[in-house]
Amino acid sequence: MALDPGLDSDAPVAADVSALGDAPRIRAILTEAARAGQSVSYSELLGELGFRFSRPKMRAVCKTLAEVDRLAALDGEPDLAVLVVRESDRLPGQGWWVGGTALLLGYDGPWEGAAAARFIREQQQVVFDYWAGR
Repeated sequence: MALDPGLDSDAPVAADVSALGDAPRIRAILTEAARAGQSVSYSELLGELGFRFSRPKMRAVCKTLAEVDRLAALDGEPDLAVLVVRESDRLPGQGWWVGGTALLLGYDGPWEGAAAARFIREQQQVVFDYWAGR
């Protein structure tokens, strides 16, 4: 996986905007991260798709993450969107929380802080365990 936490955000990057909505491609990136036992920041995911971070591009990718999770569910796999996190606190952004996944998984706590971090680590571990060796 070419995720580079030191990605130079000033480097010129040209990419096909359709990559932001390419659920199979994003799913492949996230399953590779899951096999490696890693979460992926929004910036890293956008970098893998050939983009520098911007809020509009991040929002576009977030919309696609719902489709990624729908595809995973069809195949009996755990949700992958929980692996996509903010760099600042390694938690998913607001969209993940308000999307209802946390509630479906039995969590009705805060979106930040120790309880949220513990819950996210548990959910990510489910994904890592599922993809280990696959």
